[in-house]
Amino acid sequence: MSAPTTYRQPVSRLWFTKKRSYFIFLLRELSCVFVGWFAVFLMVMLFAIGRGAAAYQNFLNWASSPVVVVVNLVALAFLVLHTVTWFALTPQAMEVRLGGRQVARVKMVNVAGRTVPAATVVRVGGRRIPPGMVIASQYAGLLVVSAFIVWLVLR
Repeated sequence: MSAPTTYRQPVSRLWFTKKRSYFIFLLRELSCVFVGWFAVFLMVMLFAIGRGAAAYQNFLNWASSPVVVVVNLVALAFLVLHTVTWFALTPQAMEVRLGGRQVARVKMVNVAGRTVPAATVVRVGGRRIPPGMVIASQYAGLLVVSAFIVWLVLR
């Protein structure tokens, strides 16, 4: 008598196209490749700056080639997706404790067209700050830091 076998339901190679949430999940995971690309790109740029004006000009000539420009534009789109999904996940991933006990996730919030559970993140004056405000504050912080970097570069 042979050993019993377990039935495994076949899974399509395009399983991630069945639901929008699966597809966004896959794109978010793929975005890490482009985060890495930008990190390497910036390190190479800093290396070229450190080697002098001629090396930096060679880097700029390479960076202005159409292939690199297209790769950077695609990477920028993936980085925006990565940032938006990361900020949307932050209130869900936080473990919030008030008075030594964990606060349960009971509030539902609409983020990027999806309804997701959110944690009570902060209380100010006894009133709960909604997760949408936490996300908005992250975008505000991103804007302030970006404006500071632009100011540093353009001054």
